Amino acid sequence: MASTATRGEARVSPVFLALVAIMAVSIWAVWTDFSASPGFAVFLFVVSGWIVSLCLHEYAHARTALHGGDISIGAKGYLTLNPLKYTHALLSIVLPVIFVIMGGIGLPGGAVFIERHRIRGRWKHSLVSAAGPLTNVLFAAVVSAPFWLDALDGVPDNFRYALGFLALLQLTAAILNFLPVPGLDGYGVIEPWLSHKLRRHVEPFAPFGLIAVFGFLWIPGVNHAFFDMIDAILRGLGVTEWDTYWGQELFRFWQGTPDIPPLTSVDVGL
Repeated sequence: MASTATRGEARVSPVFLALVAIMAVSIWAVWTDFSASPGFAVFLFVVSGWIVSLCLHEYAHARTALHGGDISIGAKGYLTLNPLKYTHALLSIVLPVIFVIMGGIGLPGGAVFIERHRIRGRWKHSLVSAAGPLTNVLFAAVVSAPFWLDALDGVPDNFRYALGFLALLQLTAAILNFLPVPGLDGYGVIEPWLSHKLRRHVEPFAPFGLIAVFGFLWIPGVNHAFFDMIDAILRGLGVTEWDTYWGQELFRFWQGTPDIPPLTSVDVGL
């Protein structure tokens, strides 16, 4: 039987609409250079864009689970795009901000609690897990579209850099989430296909999977290899290291406004 949600359960939350409004205003502030601190405008744009993408990531999990058979999703508020419904204080707020500030790594930190026993079929379980990071892939494609469509004429430099940095965050989020590590979406994709015995042995490690991944990323060789891969993919999309570097420097507005050379005076490999 097809799963549905009531109109109230699927109504878009005012909180999400407010986030979209903040994102729109910050885009205008970056584009027009209206803000006294261009870095703060970039910060607002990237953070609000990041939270919007987190909502869409978790909504994708929830909507796919609903169609897979978990009819409890609507009553939990997961279809409203309200970030407060997905929030875990440590995973949703503290860790993502720390990793963005320290290393420019995107970490989707929301959580939807899916009643897996309601979902029948291994493919449906895999699709529920894949839906979130696939949303990050789509978001990365959208924010990088001006680059790969060669449509940057007339785009203010600061807005270009903000888009580049946001694309980097979305790409890192997608790739990290697709790792087949317990606790991440990638493991959720393959888990239905593993033996019951193996899943039982792996289950206790799920809470530590994310910590292990970021522990490995602090190893210089692993970190360099990871970001070399990210940079290579971004270059394929037309986003250069110049774009992501200055986007991150602007994002860190508390360090002061960086002195960015004009694009006309440098070769950024375009």
